[in-house]
Amino acid sequence: MLKENFNELQIFLVVARERSFTKAAGKLGVSQSALSHAMKALEERLNIRLLTRTTRSVAPTEAGERIIACLEPRFADLEQELASVVQLNGTASGNIRLSAGEHAARSQVWPKLKPFLRQYPEITVELVVDNGFVDIVEGRFDAGIRLGESVDKDMIAVRIGPDMRMAVVGSPDYFALNPVPETPHALQHHRCINMRLPTAGGVYHWEFEREGKPLRVRVEGQVTFNLQAERIDAALSSFGIACIPEDRVLDYIKSGELIQVLQDWCPTFPGYYLYYPSRKQHPHAFALMIEALRCPE
Repeated sequence: MLKENFNELQIFLVVARERSFTKAAGKLGVSQSALSHAMKALEERLNIRLLTRTTRSVAPTEAGERIIACLEPRFADLEQELASVVQLNGTASGNIRLSAGEHAARSQVWPKLKPFLRQYPEITVELVVDNGFVDIVEGRFDAGIRLGESVDKDMIAVRIGPDMRMAVVGSPDYFALNPVPETPHALQHHRCINMRLPTAGGVYHWEFEREGKPLRVRVEGQVTFNLQAERIDAALSSFGIACIPEDRVLDYIKSGELIQVLQDWCPTFPGYYLYYPSRKQHPHAFALMIEALRCPE
């Protein structure tokens, strides 16, 4: 029976993950009718309903969830074992899915992935950029990249970037018309460029610290963005003061296009880490990628 159902079981896993016949068909490169026929045939052979279908969505039944819990780790072990066997011919190969925020992807991940991918042309990487806090297990990512302080304790974490700090900046034209803030509280009397948090939907409260005492300030302004590039451009265009990772605006500060303020209130903090769930064995391609991204000691 297993031999007869093997392909259908793989199809069932994809449909259950995507919660959609349309999305699953696109991922598998087959028609929706073929998927529907395969699922119907599997359910008839097993005499169990595996999926609950509505006009808008598809969801696993209780029996379907039990089969998923049984199949997923075994398919993962099989994929890892096959990848290990493939390595015997000396060619590293495999597929890796990563989740990273915008700044991490631009500053640390992609610059290091470019030479890595050229060195290992048989390894494919999908880098999904999302500034929200993504559940990498639920999203079926192999690993995520976030600030060290944001990584859950039950994850294995590998440092991939140096310490960071934020920079509070504004243009010379802006400060020609407005006083330089001496403390973070003074920002409440300035036009500031806000950042919308994608996960909670709220506006980011700017974080400061002095003599070990943290301080969070809520600021107001004319514009709010969820991406860094737009916030930097707004600061350059004199729409107000922005709080940006220092490495992203250092060139503008050196050129005089932006003026940095409140330096004493912006300490360094641990940078980016690659994190992933604990596993007994990692595919060779994943281990190679970790070493490529790892921050030198």
